[in-house]
Amino acid sequence: MPSLKEIKNRIASVNSTRKITSAMKMVASSKLHHAQVLIENMLPYENMLEHILKTFLASEADAETVFSQEREVKRVALVVYSSNSSLCGGFNTNVIKMMMQAMDEYRDLGKENILVYPIGRKVAEKVTKLGYTVAGDFMELADKPNLAGCIAIAQELGQKFLDGEIDRVEMFYHHFKSAGSQVLTRKTFLPIDITDELERDNERDLSSNIATRQSQEYLKRNQQAHTHKSEEVKPLADIFIVEPDMDSVLEKLIPKLAHLMLYTALLDSNASEHAARMVAMQTATDNADELLRELNLQYNKSRQQAITNELLDIVGGSVNN
Repeated sequence: MPSLKEIKNRIASVNSTRKITSAMKMVASSKLHHAQVLIENMLPYENMLEHILKTFLASEADAETVFSQEREVKRVALVVYSSNSSLCGGFNTNVIKMMMQAMDEYRDLGKENILVYPIGRKVAEKVTKLGYTVAGDFMELADKPNLAGCIAIAQELGQKFLDGEIDRVEMFYHHFKSAGSQVLTRKTFLPIDITDELERDNERDLSSNIATRQSQEYLKRNQQAHTHKSEEVKPLADIFIVEPDMDSVLEKLIPKLAHLMLYTALLDSNASEHAARMVAMQTATDNADELLRELNLQYNKSRQQAITNELLDIVGGSVNN
């Protein structure tokens, strides 16, 4: 049985750890709020681009571009989003596991034909350890998301796709639905399936950074309302006059869609990281509180037992005298 001094030292140690986890939880909560604001500021642009493409494609059923053409996959690129730091639960582990499953699927191509764009230090370290080709250093994007970096990556991938250097590009990231729900997502970036992209899940709870059951119910209600609204929408029957021509319009809209896909995934991954860290630190703080209660109870019992033993020794000594 540990002594009183050992228990006291243990209580002091757990208290110090609890202060750290509590502070990290508050920092993650603040960063999550900032990440939610970034997503909220991006949504109007996303909705407008989606509306333009839907309207255009509804009038042009034969709309097609080189970026939407399927071809035999001989070389593939993987864009994987992770974090630069740890202490965020299974956030990095899950996305790395999904990446490795994809690598197993493309095993027949050989490691030299699998190119990885690691956005985040954790996935970059894992890819280097596995011996795959790393396309560059994008760790700064994981901490400070910016559109310029996503545009540069999208342009590089688009050029390689046009030149035939790669035949398929896939993205791996966490889609942020709420503070308590981040959905691990695998999405094809190139060739772009425009109709599939326009049907992607846009439901997000950006009003709260607290992981509660109410937030999940909020998302469920919004999803049901969105489904009901979609059923009532009638297909467009208008005929549009495209100027100068359909290929020129697609040539402008498709790159914007590509930039948006990478940037949206980056913002989702960033918000999911902070949400996962906030939940992990909250869980650690709760565990520390429970451990402190047990240690205090053990300390009080040991202290009471020591006092009882001293009293028994005193009483026994007086009887003998």
